[in-house]
Amino acid sequence: QVQLQESGPGLVKPSQTLSLTCTVSGGSITTAYYYWSWIRQPPGKGLEWVGAIGHNGITYYSPSLKSRTSIYRDTSKNQFTLQLNSVTPEDTAVYLCARGRQTDYVSWILGRVPSGDRWGQGTQVTVSS
Repeated sequence: QVQLQESGPGLVKPSQTLSLTCTVSGGSITTAYYYWSWIRQPPGKGLEWVGAIGHNGITYYSPSLKSRTSIYRDTSKNQFTLQLNSVTPEDTAVYLCARGRQTDYVSWILGRVPSGDRWGQGTQVTVSS
């Protein structure tokens, strides 16, 4: 079955770039019609969708984070990566990657509670000097 696992530094300094990679096993990130998402949960708060990259490589971002966010993929490694620029302590959160289908993608872009059919375990990222 498809599994996802996040990796990357757990501590990032303010103004620097947060970079996390999701490694997918058991399935290809190019398989139609799946979408690959980054979601985060700040301490004591709910889930927030960050952005996604589709099976065709097209990216989609939360309007509130679009100006600072980049998602790209490496199909040879079956990975997709989140880059969040100019981070602040408010970016401290557990970051998760997830797979979704078209119905999930529609929910994401409509601002509903993030959903997916496969999830990574999550990784804590702290923004602090």
